[in-house]
Amino acid sequence: MSRDGASGAVTEHGGRLAAARLLFPGAPEPFLDLSTGINPRPYHLPRFPADAFTRLPEPEALWELQTIAAAAYGAASPEMVAAAPGTQILISLLPNLLPWRDVAVLGPTYAEHALAWQAAGARVTVAESLEALAGHEVAVLCNPNNPDGRRHGRDALAGLAGRVRLLVVDESFADFEGPERNAAPLLPRPDLLVLRSFGKSYGLAGLRLGFALAEPALAARLRAALGPWAVSGPALAVGIPALRDRNWLMEAARRCAVDALRLDMLLAQAGFRILGGTSLFRLASHEAAPEWFARLGQAGILVRQFRDPAAWLRFGLPGDEAGWARLEAALRG
Repeated sequence: MSRDGASGAVTEHGGRLAAARLLFPGAPEPFLDLSTGINPRPYHLPRFPADAFTRLPEPEALWELQTIAAAAYGAASPEMVAAAPGTQILISLLPNLLPWRDVAVLGPTYAEHALAWQAAGARVTVAESLEALAGHEVAVLCNPNNPDGRRHGRDALAGLAGRVRLLVVDESFADFEGPERNAAPLLPRPDLLVLRSFGKSYGLAGLRLGFALAEPALAARLRAALGPWAVSGPALAVGIPALRDRNWLMEAARRCAVDALRLDMLLAQAGFRILGGTSLFRLASHEAAPEWFARLGQAGILVRQFRDPAAWLRFGLPGDEAGWARLEAALRG
């Protein structure tokens, strides 16, 4: 990868440490990666049974995962759940299973939604409000939104779903939000599909585990398209106990909320304006954001840069006091 390629890579997605090392070759190691919205304190990994790696996963284990996921996310039945190796593959797969090609995405948001529908031949409109989504065949939104944390109540989502053929609600960052906004309790209805991410709140993005929640017929189509053994043995071995462990999730939500407030204070002291976010990331604005991105990178700290608006930077949470100290020192300069 060239230096120009690395510069583009770090504005495409978070977590691009190889590209960051090309951009900032003299930066101290290890890099402090604050460019994602992933919990820096991951769920504890169990002792894996040997056959988690040596045998194909059993269908009964996948059904158990679907059952627990339905309960965790508020769906009435495991038949409404399609488990996948990450939410991204569901985003990419869904447009190819549906006939509709008039799509509106509530922006600015996670870019892969629009890209997936465009790749399937859809005409994609970027809308600025819920009202502007109505009347299109497919409406897509993130709740809470990435990167600004905009949130929409369940009643508003129910009303919007009735005005489109399908409403796709990406709840990848919803685990720490509380259940009152979750859209899954509105199911089963044919005009709603909900996406959930496991790796972000549980800090295990590399495990690759995500879910779609939909009325049973659409969920079954997704499962068929994913094929057998879509979820790996290790992902089943972690996901089943983790989704059962509600006490861990509540404590993780509490700690991240405290850390998000701490991050807001640090950024405000450095002259940033907090625009929003969730308890896993904060979106901030500064007229010198490109210079701050470079300054932090030279200090071995990667944050999420944006091409447009160029004044935006997104900050994840440090995972320990050493990380907080590095960030504070870099912001003070």
